[in-house]
Amino acid sequence: MSAPDKDYRLPNGGPSIAALPKVSLHDHLDGGLRPETIVELADQVGAELPVQGGAEALEQWFVDSADSGNLPDYLKTFDVTLSVMQTEAGLERVAREFVLDLVADGVIHGEVRWAPEQHLQKGLSLDATVEAVQSGIEQGIAEAAAAGHEISVGQLVTAMRHADRSLEIAGLAVRHRENGVIGFDIAGAEAGFPAGAHKAAFELLAREFMPVTVHAGEADGLDSIRGALLDGRALRLGHGVRLAEDVHVVGTDKGQTTVELGPVAAWVRDREIALELSPQSNLQTGAIAAWGTDLDDHPFDLLYQLGYRVTVNTDNRLMSRTSLSKELALLAQAFDYELSDLEAFQLNAAAASFLPLEDRDDLADRISAGFEGA
Repeated sequence: MSAPDKDYRLPNGGPSIAALPKVSLHDHLDGGLRPETIVELADQVGAELPVQGGAEALEQWFVDSADSGNLPDYLKTFDVTLSVMQTEAGLERVAREFVLDLVADGVIHGEVRWAPEQHLQKGLSLDATVEAVQSGIEQGIAEAAAAGHEISVGQLVTAMRHADRSLEIAGLAVRHRENGVIGFDIAGAEAGFPAGAHKAAFELLAREFMPVTVHAGEADGLDSIRGALLDGRALRLGHGVRLAEDVHVVGTDKGQTTVELGPVAAWVRDREIALELSPQSNLQTGAIAAWGTDLDDHPFDLLYQLGYRVTVNTDNRLMSRTSLSKELALLAQAFDYELSDLEAFQLNAAAASFLPLEDRDDLADRISAGFEGA
């Protein structure tokens, strides 16, 4: 297992955040490759890389290219990672390393999302891609267990919202629910591609009681979130940061700010629909441009203080050069969070995971025990 890139801690010290038990809900497989793995796989399959100079130069290229301020340009970096994920061996290796990197960062449950339809360029079938990823996940879990680490990992099979295969991908997810798939997602360019365009897929998933999360409120606003809730029947919102557009400040008195929630914001809070927030990614894609350009401007704390079920995620570890521990450390620095706040975020994520109730309760117990002993 690779070691964490840095020993992140709270601003006032305390335990290593990497050593604390954590839950990762929004983490893309094709956004979490190790740079050295891309270099090696590219050499094996003859894929062309955008820069020369090895893994370090490639890692910097990803960070620079992803820091575009808009989602479409950010998404172009995935052309490179996808180019080395078109074979069973490539998918297995990437998935195995993905799990081991989660373990190294103290994650005890991870939900990895990825789009099988993007891995068919060399002749793999949709089912073969899911089986290859699951094989890699199981290898990583077994390797972690042999080293004394317990982690559970489930697949979130994703359909691309700009394509026309969502019903097929929904069927794929249902078909593999006994083989590691625990939920469904739609992703890709958000504006102009509403959840309602995938009505047949969401109806199938609802009939089969398959949990759904939908990317919404990242590159588009409240209408996108409304569509995710009403058309997608989303139990979680992928990012959902622009939900804050429906939170209105009505006055300030003696240091106390009064806000009024619009109907979408009220529904999400009152139903405890989880927000899969990814702070650094939200900066890179311009998702929080309405509030500012620094992490301090992120509406994360506003949503947290208002009682939303906020969770902290990495989105794409490679593109943001990040880890869950780093995201938590940056939030703690920006908003003066304490250990109890970090624990609350992990308990939120455990409660929002797509695991059965008993497993969610077990996760919560492990989180509480880990933070109590820190």
